[in-house]
Amino acid sequence: MQNSTNNHTTIAAAATGPGGAIALIRLSGPQAIAIAEKVFSKPLADAPGYTVHFGTIADGERILDEVLVTLFRASKSYTGEDMVEISCHGSSYITREILALLIRHGAVPATAGEFTRRAFLNGKLDLSQAEAVADLIASESGAAHRIALNQMRGGYAAELAGLRAELLHITSLLELELDFSEEDVEFADRSELERLLTTIRNRCRALAGSFRTGNVLKNGVPVAIVGAPNAGKSTLLNRLVGEERAIVSDIAGTTRDFIEESLTLEGIRFRFIDTAGLRHTDDEIEALGIERTKERISRSTLILLLVSEPLPPSEIEERIRSLQLSDDQRLILLFNKSDLWDTALLTEKFASACPVLSIAARTGEGVEALKALLIQSVETDIPDDSLIVSNIRHYEALLHASEALDRAIAGVARGLPADLISEEVRQVLHYLGTITGEITTDDILGNIFSKFCIGK
Repeated sequence: MQNSTNNHTTIAAAATGPGGAIALIRLSGPQAIAIAEKVFSKPLADAPGYTVHFGTIADGERILDEVLVTLFRASKSYTGEDMVEISCHGSSYITREILALLIRHGAVPATAGEFTRRAFLNGKLDLSQAEAVADLIASESGAAHRIALNQMRGGYAAELAGLRAELLHITSLLELELDFSEEDVEFADRSELERLLTTIRNRCRALAGSFRTGNVLKNGVPVAIVGAPNAGKSTLLNRLVGEERAIVSDIAGTTRDFIEESLTLEGIRFRFIDTAGLRHTDDEIEALGIERTKERISRSTLILLLVSEPLPPSEIEERIRSLQLSDDQRLILLFNKSDLWDTALLTEKFASACPVLSIAARTGEGVEALKALLIQSVETDIPDDSLIVSNIRHYEALLHASEALDRAIAGVARGLPADLISEEVRQVLHYLGTITGEITTDDILGNIFSKFCIGK
C-alpha cells in the first residue's frame, strides 16, 4: 500500500460519523479534483474554487447517490492542497461505496489526523493551532470550546511569535558581539538585556501558570463530595445532576467506591465525585473505598465537605485538617440538614476561612446557591486575556524555557560572556519553537496526529 503521509498522494476519508442524515467525504491532494471528476456526473477540471456542484456519483452505470460536490483550490483550502468535499446521504452503505470507488480511482485512505497534518506541513496552521483543532472537536463545555477556539485562531501563536521575535533580536545582538570579541564591544546593554529577559521569563511563567486552570477547564473541574457516612453525599450528588445516580440509604457505609457524574454550569464542566464516607472501619472493602476516597480528594480542585450533625468547631477543624488539602485546592463547607440544628454560629466561625453554605440535600434547598458558588470559585482563576495553556506538551516546554531564561538572567547578572548567555537564549528559542512547530520531529508529529479522528 502507498504511504498516505506522502504529500504527493491524494487521500480520502469520511469526515462525519455514522448515524447522521448527511455524510461528508473529503479528498485532498494533487489528484483530488481529477479523481472526483471520474465518478461525478459533471465536469470539474475547470471549475473555480469555492463552488458547489449538484449531480450524481456513479460506479459505471450504477448510480450510488445524488450529492453536492464542493471544490477548494490550492492553496486556499484547509490543507493548502486541492480539496474536494462530497456531501452525500448519511447511509453507512453509501459512504463505504463512495470511499471504495474513490480509492479504486487512485485515492489513498487517510490516516488519523492526516488532513490537519498536511495543513501544518503546508503552512496553513502552526502546530499549536493544529492541536487546537483536536481540542475543539473534543470540547464538551463552553470553557473548553473558548480555549480551543482562541488557540486555533492564532491568539496563543501570536503571543509566542512576539516572544520569539524579541529573543531573536537579543541573540542577534549577543552573537554580533562575538564577531567583535577582540575589540571588547557590547551591542546589548546589559541592564536593558536583563530587563528584557526578565519580562519574557515572567510571561512564560504566567502562561505556564495558566496550565492548571486550562487543564481543569478542558477536562472538567473535579469536585469531591466528602464527609462522614450518612452525611448526605449521595443525596447531594443526585440533586446536583438531577437524577438518581447514586444509591441513597440510611445504612452507614453504603457507598464503598466513588461514583462520578458530570454537569455543565455556565459553560464550565464539573465532574462530581461521590466518595465513600470517611470513618474508621474494620470492613476491608469499605476501608479500600476510603483509601480511594483520599486519593480522589488529593486530585480534586474543589472539595465539598458535608457536615450533617451539630459538632463543636474544634471537631470540624479536625475534619478539615484530616483532608490534608494543598494550597491550590479549595474547600466549600456545607452544613446539611441545617433545619435540624442552629448553624449560625458555626457559619460565622468558618466564613473567613472558606465559603460556607447551609443546604438541605434531600429537599434541594440551597443547591442552586451551591451551583452559583461553584461557578464563582472557578471563574476567579480565568485570566482576563484568555490566553490559557491546556496542553501538557506546551506546559512542559514553557517550564523548560523559563528555566533557561533564569540561567540567562543569572549569567547577565554575573557578567558571563556573550556566548554563554546566547546559548541559553537559543535554548529558549528551541523550547518555544517546539510548541508552534518551528522545531519538531516525525515522532512528535506522529504522536500528536495519531490522537485525531480519521477525516480531520
